[in-house]
Amino acid sequence: ITPNELFYVRNHHPVPEIDPEDYELLIEGVGFDEAVSLSLSDLATKFPQVTITAAVQCAGNRRADMAQHKKVRGMDWGGAAISNATWTGPRLCDVLEHLGWSEEKYPNGKHVCVDGLDYGPDGTSYGGSILIEKAMDPRQDVILALKMNGETLPRDHGYPVRLVAPGVVGARNIKWVGFITLSEEESYSHWQRKDYKGFNPSIDWHNVDFTNKYAVSIQNQPVTSMVCDPLDGGSVKVVDGKVKLKGYAYSGAGAKIIRVDVTADEGVTWHTAELIQDESPLNRSWAWSLWELDLPVPEGGDGEITVTCCAVDANYNRQPEKVKNIWNLRGCLSNSWHSIRVKLL
Repeated sequence: ITPNELFYVRNHHPVPEIDPEDYELLIEGVGFDEAVSLSLSDLATKFPQVTITAAVQCAGNRRADMAQHKKVRGMDWGGAAISNATWTGPRLCDVLEHLGWSEEKYPNGKHVCVDGLDYGPDGTSYGGSILIEKAMDPRQDVILALKMNGETLPRDHGYPVRLVAPGVVGARNIKWVGFITLSEEESYSHWQRKDYKGFNPSIDWHNVDFTNKYAVSIQNQPVTSMVCDPLDGGSVKVVDGKVKLKGYAYSGAGAKIIRVDVTADEGVTWHTAELIQDESPLNRSWAWSLWELDLPVPEGGDGEITVTCCAVDANYNRQPEKVKNIWNLRGCLSNSWHSIRVKLL
């Protein structure tokens, strides 16, 4: 679990000041003749409160790896734009069902569009959407989070209400939720329609078309991993011919990490790390997995080694080897093998 004060922070607009006494959540759209208002007290007392453990990962996590290959636009994140917490609040499907909404009654409702109460200079709020089948399946654990790690949701992380859609890219885990709209189409927010999409490596800013039918908005994220200790360029002590390594691994859509492989000889020999993870099912795992390994040091060398990790998830998806093959102009979904170079002590 990442402590609240260490959980990564990302927002596009200034953090709003919201009075809990004045707060209201407006729900409207397909199936509603008029908007329904719910107070913070309603969300906390009228519905079962569910606690889940879930990682939230920015679409640009490890963007710096892509930038080393070719320039991209976006914050130069290393591998720290991911964190893991417990979240508590009502399930979104329970709230909607309480209001009489169901997929059977309103089959035209295909998307849940969510807008925050944070506003930019042009007066528009941050927003995005998730698919209705994600929102309405109780096993998908989409909640309106009121608490984080057992404490009242901090302002930086969306107080008083944050949408937590586990397994879905952080860009759709909307903070400071003020509006929910059931819609036939995905959100018209800039960050849904004209950002946070993936493209092939030959698409750049001179020829990009965000409206292309193959430019699908990011929802679930691919499998990734990282060596966190030691740091790249640092040093590590050799004990009994081995070095101690630690890191994390994560995959979207609830796919549990089943293996992390590590090599110190460019893939000639692989070693399987020990996983530290919860007991969630293979297809309903929202948290990250930590890993550790006492890696045998190859013989010879010049006092330095390159260590590389590669994770495998429950769908047997495996990280791609080269960043050049997944490069995209926004530096999203950077999940190639992760390597560090360290000195041996």
